[in-house]
Amino acid sequence: MEYRRVGSSGLLVPALSFGAGTFGGRGELFSAWGDTDARQARRLVDIALEAGVTLFDTADVYSDGASEEVLGEAIRGRRDRVLLSTKASLPTGPGPQQAGSGRGRLIGAVESSLRRLGTDYLDLFQLHAFDAGTPVEEVLSALHDLVRAGKIRYVGASNFAGWQLMKSLAAADRYGFPRYVAHQVYYSLVGRDYEWELMPLGNDQGVGALVWSPLGWGRLTGRIRRGQPPPADSRLHRTAEAGPPVADDLLYDVVDVLDEIAAETGRSVPQIALNWLLARPTVSSVIVGARNEDQLRQNLGAVGWRLDADQIARLDRASAVTPPYPHYPYHRLPDFARLNPPLV
Repeated sequence: MEYRRVGSSGLLVPALSFGAGTFGGRGELFSAWGDTDARQARRLVDIALEAGVTLFDTADVYSDGASEEVLGEAIRGRRDRVLLSTKASLPTGPGPQQAGSGRGRLIGAVESSLRRLGTDYLDLFQLHAFDAGTPVEEVLSALHDLVRAGKIRYVGASNFAGWQLMKSLAAADRYGFPRYVAHQVYYSLVGRDYEWELMPLGNDQGVGALVWSPLGWGRLTGRIRRGQPPPADSRLHRTAEAGPPVADDLLYDVVDVLDEIAAETGRSVPQIALNWLLARPTVSSVIVGARNEDQLRQNLGAVGWRLDADQIARLDRASAVTPPYPHYPYHRLPDFARLNPPLV
């Protein structure tokens, strides 16, 4: 396993990390993701640790907290071998204190996550969404207090727009609060929006990307083919509307190239899609999930080898889309591109 620093911080994480969204199985959405119990989860954690995967990511909204509970059971007795990451800010109930990033909400959310995970500190705590109703100074002050209390070691964000992340970083610098070192983002061969603004920002400000749904919300598993409906047991039948949209033409063009490269390399379609991400700028870790041992071992095969330059270029071409204004001139027009060459 390769290990990378998260942005410009001292936090060292594996190139592949494990997402525990499949743990717990409560609720309509998360039960479609998976219903792994503590016994099954412990076996998956065993396999992950054997492969050098040390970072495990969850959130308080995953299965109404059951994901954290199951993960806590699965790592019991080996807390010193793992890095724990969780998230809060999204609504966990109807009450006014059950959503957002206000001081009371964050302190309570961290305490609840620590209890469910069975630990006294979090290696990484991330805001699951931007709370436009709470001043960023209040948010960062609360995180600062949690860091000083030893309950959080590093802080990050997830699903922020560029201006939201930059405003938070500027406030942290101004007041001496902890900076976000990680940004957990959606990024895949069929969803490259991250590259337009958030990637250059991360590169400039030293914020590393932790990638969620790297297989395009389950579309790049190798089971989706042009001219064929998704398999009957595909979770897309239940979850597609909750995830990022993907145009059919783009998806099938990408899958066609993935199939070609799979035939050339002997690697699977998911392994190729994951390996492509691992070579992208600012990517610190790609979060993979698994409902069973076979899926996990398949995903772990994405490391230890590299696509060649021609294969990467073909995937780049197949997955490229024209970005919106004001980004498209820097990608398409020579005069703009000379001033701001793309990172990729």
